[in-house]
Amino acid sequence: MNYRHAYHAGNFADVVKHAVLSRLVEHLKQKDKAFRAIDTHAGIGRYDLASVEAGKTGEWQGGIGRVS
Repeated sequence: MNYRHAYHAGNFADVVKHAVLSRLVEHLKQKDKAFRAIDTHAGIGRYDLASVEAGKTGEWQGGIGRVS
């Protein structure tokens, strides 16, 4: 299977993932001890939702498009 995130960036699952991750980090910051977060599946980190790839699926419209 060939998966390219540019086609799926900003979709509903992305929004949920980032919301949960943000809450988790905020919770961990309340602890007295240090913690480390390592993103083992990071992509390029920034995706153009006006790109040809994102336009082919339009998944971002049902995700981040509904939030912003």
